[in-house]
Amino acid sequence: MNPAIDIPNLLYTYADLFDAGDFAGAARLFDHGALFAGTNEIRGEAAIVAMWQKTVHLYADGTPRTRHLTTNPRIALSDDGTSAQCWSQWTVLQATDTLPLQIVATGRYHDRLAIIDGAWRFVERRYLQIDFTGDVSAHLQMPIPVREL
Repeated sequence: MNPAIDIPNLLYTYADLFDAGDFAGAARLFDHGALFAGTNEIRGEAAIVAMWQKTVHLYADGTPRTRHLTTNPRIALSDDGTSAQCWSQWTVLQATDTLPLQIVATGRYHDRLAIIDGAWRFVERRYLQIDFTGDVSAHLQMPIPVREL
């Protein structure tokens, strides 16, 4: 196992599954953990999938027509090498039949990870903040709060 490869690959797997519209597959990455959105803790595959279904538009092809780009992962490995924290940034791109390719939003994640059953797993993912937003109307089913600078 190599955490410098395995941890970023876990981040990218989340993005790939989400962009494929496989919310159940993405939610299973949190079988040993939870998502935190603001003060809300979302735990368990059914609850996580329900949250995404409530907030994200899916199109006729079953996808949100997005690409989540996860960049700049900074990994802090524990002394024993069995857990880690990771801070990363995300950028969501979207194109639909009626909207050209655009940046929808950018923000940051803070993840706590651990080796469970021989593989790196999410223990906690915090949607830390949204830094910038574009037109999210084709991506989200609700407005997002505007961050005061």
